[in-house]
Amino acid sequence: MERGLSRNTVLAYASDLEQFLSYCDKRGQNPLALVRSGLEDYLWELKSKQDLEATTLFRKIEALRSFYAFQTAERRLDSNPAQELRTPRRPSRLPEFLAAEEVDRLLRVPAGPSYEMLRAHTMLELLYATGMRASEILALKPDSFNFEDGWVRVVGKGAKERLIPVHERARAALRRFLLLRQKRFPRTTDGEVFLNRSGRRLSRAQFWRDLKTLARRAGLENRLHPHILRHTFATHLLQGGADLRSVQEMLGHSSLSTTQIYTHLEKSGLKESHRRHHPRG
Repeated sequence: MERGLSRNTVLAYASDLEQFLSYCDKRGQNPLALVRSGLEDYLWELKSKQDLEATTLFRKIEALRSFYAFQTAERRLDSNPAQELRTPRRPSRLPEFLAAEEVDRLLRVPAGPSYEMLRAHTMLELLYATGMRASEILALKPDSFNFEDGWVRVVGKGAKERLIPVHERARAALRRFLLLRQKRFPRTTDGEVFLNRSGRRLSRAQFWRDLKTLARRAGLENRLHPHILRHTFATHLLQGGADLRSVQEMLGHSSLSTTQIYTHLEKSGLKESHRRHHPRG
């Protein structure tokens, strides 16, 4: 985690390296003896047999670079044979987001008395209110919130902290959930906010299943995944007139260029604006 990578990225790199080392083992090759051409043969086999997307191939090359950089730092190698590998050009895909009407349909799904559904509804409210990542909301603790001033303290990638405003509707949903959580787990005095039925931290997989249940009830089953709510948060803020740097800070992006992808919405509204305001539109 020294580079500030997320846990999921670290796990993906580990899987990529296991695949590479298995490739070397099957061919009786010492990975520390491979030169650039040997690595290119490996990548070509991956690309031709598995038909990998450019983004996946890019990550696998980054994993190789990290592996050989470590071997070089440990002085097992004189130079990094993966350093000069050519990376594929990653397509710039616009972030998918929900329309305001779709978000409204999700938020109107009755939570009922069910602990699980109230938990899912509360998490949905918070995600749309703050733009947090799934990993960030799962790690929240009760003392992460300042209810009086309307802030939540989030620990993001690289253990960087940031404060995000939370509007009253989301705070009210969280208060309702915390009351039910306290009744269900009266002995719980700390730990994460969102607990599973056993009183332990909610898993990412269960969180995703809960969101799918809400989406199915709202008729949006094929439209919802955790990250789309982050995209929706940013898109709707910018559509409402928020400045890019404020959105950058709330999302926890280290670079403004990462946030700038959301300026696609300015183009998405261009034709409609032209139609509504041009004298001959």
